Amino acid sequence: MSPELSDSSAAVNLYWLPLGAGGHSVKYNGRAYEALVALKERRDRCDLYHSALQIEIDRQTYVIEQTPVPDLDGGGERGVVASGAVGSRWAGRLRIFRYEIRVWHGGQIPDISEAVDSPLRLTGDEGLARRVLATVPQVPTPVWGRDELATGEMWNSNAVVAWVIASSGLDVESIRPPVGGRAPGWNAGVVVARRENERSGR
Repeated sequence: MSPELSDSSAAVNLYWLPLGAGGHSVKYNGRAYEALVALKERRDRCDLYHSALQIEIDRQTYVIEQTPVPDLDGGGERGVVASGAVGSRWAGRLRIFRYEIRVWHGGQIPDISEAVDSPLRLTGDEGLARRVLATVPQVPTPVWGRDELATGEMWNSNAVVAWVIASSGLDVESIRPPVGGRAPGWNAGVVVARRENERSGR
């Protein structure tokens, strides 16, 4: 996708991507995880989703998401603004056990063609879109897959996106994953953002 746009001058769009889209290992591991959780919670299995944001401002695009760290070049071209450990802080000393958070100018969302019920337009207000971009570098970076912030849910890519939306002043409460699906970690981001907003009086 080119950063050149022909539509409205500003937009914040949310995409729901099936977990493991384009990758068999993540897909099957996700299904196994959901099967165990559904059994424990005595409910039907759900489709799992990973979320990402695309911002459009002044005919330019920016992709916001959390991903594995692909190399050690510093992530400048990918717009990396933060990083954290995966699984444990000790393991995070190795690249393969680290994640990065991007505000990627002109970037692309992998497997966007497989997105479901997307894009979901969150706002067309330029001021809010710029606030979203400014908010991302402030995102918490606890260990991925753990509940270090005591929210009752693990921290992951969905937590990052939910935190960014809520902390930017957009309506996060009305957002739901596609019918029959769920987004593990989403509530963790909402809970942490709400706590921070209450402490700051926002």
